[in-house]
Amino acid sequence: MLLHIQGVLTSAEVAQARDILATAPWGDGRITAGSQSAVAKNNEQLPEACEQTQQVQQLLLRGLERHETFFSAALPKQVSPPLFNRYGGSANSFGNHVDSAVRYLRNGAGRVRTDISCTVFLSEPHEYDGGELVIEDTFGSHRVKLPAGDMVLYPGTSVHRVEPVTRGARIASYFWIQSMVRTDEQRRLLHDMDNHLRRLRSSAGEADPSVIGLTSTYHNLLRMWIDI
Repeated sequence: MLLHIQGVLTSAEVAQARDILATAPWGDGRITAGSQSAVAKNNEQLPEACEQTQQVQQLLLRGLERHETFFSAALPKQVSPPLFNRYGGSANSFGNHVDSAVRYLRNGAGRVRTDISCTVFLSEPHEYDGGELVIEDTFGSHRVKLPAGDMVLYPGTSVHRVEPVTRGARIASYFWIQSMVRTDEQRRLLHDMDNHLRRLRSSAGEADPSVIGLTSTYHNLLRMWIDI
């Protein structure tokens, strides 16, 4: 499932994040790349331990916590701490690659199976040329370039790349999710059912027999597929 989630951060929160990142110590993005990714990766990244990273991480995690569409689609069991990258100038692209299946957290804090990959855009589309996130799946290539504060969520199994930035700078956050429901197909079915249930509740009310019955079906499917 490839999903555009709007408004993970408000415009005020985006501005706050950008102010913090303006003084951040950007470095070579290849420091966190695997052997395959390091060949294709040419961007800048913030150190995980720096103060600016930790400040914007908290801002972003609060945005995720309040966003019901994110929870419905991802059903997160664990979210890796968000990281931050910048594309522009001579460090302006990231060629085709697949994310590692497991993300090891720093300081021995555990590991996350990368069921879902996420990018939150922090630059507006008009601020840079190029820089599209291109995600390959069985239906072809999907080119993603979203407003600041919006997020794209997609399967961690996907081959993807960031096209060269030819003007300006593209700043974004990226991270991974280990879902309570492991397979993308099952998550898609549950998310679709949840969306239909919300619409039915608004028109028929919580006490409607169809709402009660479908809510029961949703939770029984979740109970069958969940891993907690």
